[in-house]
Parts: sequence; structure tokens; C-alpha cells
Amino acid sequence: MQKRLVLDQTQISLTISRFCHQLIENHDDFDNTVLLGLQPRGALVLDKIIQRMKEIQNISLKYGYLDATFHRDDFRRRDLPLRANETKIDFLIENKKVVLVDDVLYKGRSVRAAMDAMIAFGRPQKVELMVLIDRKFTRDFPIQPDYCGRQVNTLESQYVSVEWQSRGFEEDAIWITEKESN
Repeated sequence: MQKRLVLDQTQISLTISRFCHQLIENHDDFDNTVLLGLQPRGALVLDKIIQRMKEIQNISLKYGYLDATFHRDDFRRRDLPLRANETKIDFLIENKKVVLVDDVLYKGRSVRAAMDAMIAFGRPQKVELMVLIDRKFTRDFPIQPDYCGRQVNTLESQYVSVEWQSRGFEEDAIWITEKESN
């Protein structure tokens, strides 16, 4: 199996910092802005953003974790049932600016499902999407990120692997992995 490094630990850290500065520039009033990490992997990215926002300006943000498992269009099409993650949102998003955070934007199906799942918490004023990696030419839905760490060109036979130190890897890194052909 071949691997190609997309972002190393330093580049991921710089990307997280850039995201924070972009949020500060684009959202004057964080009283009307909430961040939602898409479970499970977007929640890890969101945690890093929240931590860095506190370091940069000691900004306190409303944030939560959103699971969209049961809103996916492929939920009943799998051989094994999907395992849901916990949704942790203790506020309404009615008339709020919502920033959805995820690690990799691939087909757009998770984001579409997340928008359906969000409605249970109110109708947002605006929804923005923040992703570490945008797999450019793989979209099934017309969904594009507002904040993007890196755009990559990938084939269907490849996948993007996001590794976090907090999950037992040596360091934070993002790889494009080529599946072995037999």
C-alpha cells in the first residue's frame, strides 16, 4: 500500500490557526455563531479549533457535536448497520450562523445528511462548511467548503487517511493512501 503525505503535523497546526483567524475575520459577533463538528472525525478537528481559539483571543464559542448517521441516504443500504455517535448540542441554532466542521469532504453525502439533522435544532440563518481536506473531483452533491485546508485530486481507488496523536498515531498527519491492486 502506497502513501503520500498531504499535510504533516506542522501544516495541520498552521491550517487550524488559519481557520481560527478566518473565523475571527468573518464572524464579528460570536454570540450569533455556533460551530458543529460532524461526528466522529469532524469532532476531533473542532476540538483543535476550540482549543486554538482560546489560545489566540480567549474566545468562548458555542459548539457541539452532530451525528447524522440516521439521516444518511445510504443508511439502509449497508450489509452491516452503521453505529451512531452521540449528538451533543445543548442550544438551539435558530437564526444562528452555523459552521459545520469535518475532516474530509468526499462525496458530500455526510454534509447533506448533517444539514438534515441540524433542522432538529432550529433553522439556521446561514450554514458554512469547514474541512481540512477537499477531495475536489468526487462530489455527488453540489456542496463546496467555505473554509478549506487543502484541495486534493484523488481517484476513486484512493482514500484520505487522517491520523491524530490523540488516537494513538505517532503524530498528526493526513495521507492519501492507494489501495493495493491484486
